[in-house]
Amino acid sequence: MNYMHRIDSNMPPLQHSSLAALGEFGLISRITSAVSPGEGVITGIGDDAAVTSPSPGMQLLVSTDMLVEDVHFDLGWHDPSRLGRKSLAVNISDIAAMGGIPRWVLLSLALPSDLPLDFIDRFMRGFLGMAAEHRVALIGGDTCSSRSGLSISVTVMGEQAPELILRRSGALPDDDIWVTGTLGDAALGLKVVQNGGTGDDYPVSRLLDPSPRVSAALALAEAGVVTAMIDVSDGILADFGHIAEQSHVGGCIYRDDLPLSAGFRSHTADLSEIPYQLALSGGEDYELCFTAHRSNRKKIVDCMKKSGIAVTRVGIVINSPGVAVLCPDGTRYEVNSDGFNHFT
Repeated sequence: MNYMHRIDSNMPPLQHSSLAALGEFGLISRITSAVSPGEGVITGIGDDAAVTSPSPGMQLLVSTDMLVEDVHFDLGWHDPSRLGRKSLAVNISDIAAMGGIPRWVLLSLALPSDLPLDFIDRFMRGFLGMAAEHRVALIGGDTCSSRSGLSISVTVMGEQAPELILRRSGALPDDDIWVTGTLGDAALGLKVVQNGGTGDDYPVSRLLDPSPRVSAALALAEAGVVTAMIDVSDGILADFGHIAEQSHVGGCIYRDDLPLSAGFRSHTADLSEIPYQLALSGGEDYELCFTAHRSNRKKIVDCMKKSGIAVTRVGIVINSPGVAVLCPDGTRYEVNSDGFNHFT
């Protein structure tokens, strides 16, 4: 079912001038009118709880995230449609990072009473558009008023066969460190919008509308080649650091092997040095970082070619703790930040 079509055709025209006039139950009805039942949904929106049925032999994966205005996004440059898409994409990325199949989602919104209804409609078009792309069904959630800006809470559920679920804890010494796609675009996009750039710039689109690597993750899980995996939300240095900590290993990342897009290079061409700091610790790329035995190199490249996703070998797992970034001459590259941290 095409959720985007349904929200355009089924959502009633605006009959109220404000969210306060529409009311909570009116808002819920408005959202519900655009939603169709998804696969495995027995009871969806409208009861005290949703009822779903995982596929036989599958285990349930659950992940939740919050996005808070002026912490995770700025409404001055985050248009509502792409904010809706991103709100779901970052959660789907967590399911992908474990090799899972995203299935169902709960959405909770804390809304300022003066938020325009058109904003909510456009937000939901984006959210349900992303859901349709990944065959994810919206099955419930909550709404309430907010006196301190817009807050978005998303809980996504997925499933996978137990033997295919990937974790952070399996990396072994001498494994290769890989990453999909390119790094640093979203961090560069943030700098662009902070300096007055627009959403039409390539790095800004990577920041505002990330693409969770579900197909690549599923292909890797089914190939059985990955020893550990995580999505890159806080920068590869911090996120591989989580793999290293959970696996009781360390790692070396080779600075000049980091995959940088043509857009990244063109936007930074006038700088005296390539801003590797953005690629290492900028965050919000939502690529996959994973480890695998060196004997699987060709298999990984072939697997990713079939998925249409670029993949790059960027380092090696080592025995000793800690994660170092190395220059081509073997010297250590000093990084200004280990990655995004909410509380620093």
